[in-house]
Amino acid sequence: MKTIPMWAGLALVISSAAVAGSRVLTARAAALAAQEKNARSRVAITHDLPPMNGGKLTVTIVEVHYGPGESSMPHSHPCPVIGYVLEGSLRTQVKGESEAIYKPGETFYEAPDGVHQVSANASGKVPAKFLAYFVCDRETPLSVDVPESKPETEK
Repeated sequence: MKTIPMWAGLALVISSAAVAGSRVLTARAAALAAQEKNARSRVAITHDLPPMNGGKLTVTIVEVHYGPGESSMPHSHPCPVIGYVLEGSLRTQVKGESEAIYKPGETFYEAPDGVHQVSANASGKVPAKFLAYFVCDRETPLSVDVPESKPETEK
């Protein structure tokens, strides 16, 4: 009769360990799992941020509008940026990366201090609008102009 309680106890320990292990989910996994159950929300982007001081974190959201064919001069952002396209299409290229076009509902990540060689409306006919989410850990300008580099023959 003692073998039944021993097996029952072992089964209880194993099932308890399985339940405890299943509860040790990362925040991302939990968010994604919740999203699958809830059609009202979706994770648009998740990306690890670079190491930051964290003493004075500031989040700023900027709504950016480009008219048909409009673009920005080359620039850089001292803070990481997450973009979310609301309307139209955005054409972008950070130095060292390939050019990309983002459409409504799409997101993108920009590492701090990357040089934005291209930031433009991809259409010559329809306006484009996106949100730029800046995460900064110090007081700094959100955008810094980058002088256009001259070809080697002109230096």
